[in-house]
Amino acid sequence: MSRPTLEVADIFRGHGPAWRRANVGHVSLGQLKVMSAIESCRTAALGGHVARCEKCSHTHIAYNSCRNRHCPKCQGAAAKQWLAEREADLLPAPYYHVVFTLPAPIGDIAYQNKAAIYDILFKAAAETLSTIAADPKHLGARIGLTSVLHTWGSALTHHPHVHIVVPGGGISLDGKRWVSCRPGFFLPVRVLSRLFRRLFLEKLMAAHQAGALEFFGTRAQLAKPKAFAAFLAPLRKIEWVVYSKRPFGGPQAVLAYLSRYTHRVAISNSRLISFDHAGVTFKWKDYRAKDRERAKVMTLATDEFIRRFLIHILPTGFHRIRHYGLFASGARAENIARARKLLNSPAPQAEPRDPAAAYQPSAPPQPCPCCGGRMIIIETFRRGSTPRHRSTATTIPIRIDTS
Repeated sequence: MSRPTLEVADIFRGHGPAWRRANVGHVSLGQLKVMSAIESCRTAALGGHVARCEKCSHTHIAYNSCRNRHCPKCQGAAAKQWLAEREADLLPAPYYHVVFTLPAPIGDIAYQNKAAIYDILFKAAAETLSTIAADPKHLGARIGLTSVLHTWGSALTHHPHVHIVVPGGGISLDGKRWVSCRPGFFLPVRVLSRLFRRLFLEKLMAAHQAGALEFFGTRAQLAKPKAFAAFLAPLRKIEWVVYSKRPFGGPQAVLAYLSRYTHRVAISNSRLISFDHAGVTFKWKDYRAKDRERAKVMTLATDEFIRRFLIHILPTGFHRIRHYGLFASGARAENIARARKLLNSPAPQAEPRDPAAAYQPSAPPQPCPCCGGRMIIIETFRRGSTPRHRSTATTIPIRIDTS
């Protein structure tokens, strides 16, 4: 597969040094590391190997990947591995997609408190679904859910929200039966919205009282309890956005959805159109417009494009995919086995895998793109080194994702 003609890495290499000099003191170490990783990804800076076809002697260079979770080029392999691990957890039940979104004022203070506020978002959304589902007036069951954090809108603006995939049912509170939701309807959105609002604001106020939030610049006054209470007051009166989509078509549709969302980054290389003196031009979707009018093109000054990309860098060690309820890590296997028993559904049989065919980061591509012959590694080179052999390809060399 050929690589896109324009990549985020090209923008960082071309304008990154000047941008870093202009923003000294305003860029975190984590953001600098992400920029460096993306710039070096699949280049000689990270080393790699040279492979040659046994039949036609076609030769190409495969560079190593940076494996950074914010790199547009490195998430494909990571997503495939994660999905393979989750496939065995799917239950024979309809799955629903619920989205919890933070109001813009909360998103604004999340700039300065990413770890704290994103964590509250995860917990409040999961607690909301679990609480309403456990209520006998609604479902009366314990449910499992998988949450994925996204912090961006299509135009790279700051738009924190969590996508949650949840089966349309759960294990009864006494553990004796599987309780299914009504066909095509999971839980009432308005009830979810109001409980989510209350739980989030309670947890946010508790974090403020515990001194877990920091405020700088024009937001510095929010460090005072009265000012913070006044800031939250209007948010208690508006409706918070909780969106429940119609159920997926089946387990495979769930996997297809997860493959698009779990390891997505702020912008994919495929959306980039051009990078020149006018700035960076890319495709985006305006969800306020009608279906046919949503697809649009935007040009941002290069400095602004880089700034918007970097505001979505997550704090080091922060988990953007989390499991709750029946799917919580400690008891996931036991709970899924119990659910399958109640659903009279045997566990899926894992297909036997040939160890020799397993994916290996250092393995050359198969087969040869020219004649279909077997490719063998003839040279491995270290970081920063130049390979002795040269690619014989007339097009851009094929690159192996070693993530």
